[in-house]
Amino acid sequence: MLGIISAVIFCLWPVAIVVGVLAVIFGAVGRGKARRGEATNPGQALAGIICGVAGVALGVGLLVLLVATGA
Repeated sequence: MLGIISAVIFCLWPVAIVVGVLAVIFGAVGRGKARRGEATNPGQALAGIICGVAGVALGVGLLVLLVATGA
């Protein structure tokens, strides 16, 4: 959920980066729990990691664009 939010609100790049990093952290924790058999949702955890990375990349990309254009 956090990964999707970070990818959607990348225009608010500071928030998108923070939420994206949290999505990657929670996704990694979820993957670890699924690997140990404590959870049954490894696909959802992987989707959180992927969407979180995408949100962070979009947020950082927008930051670079803003700095490069001087806006």
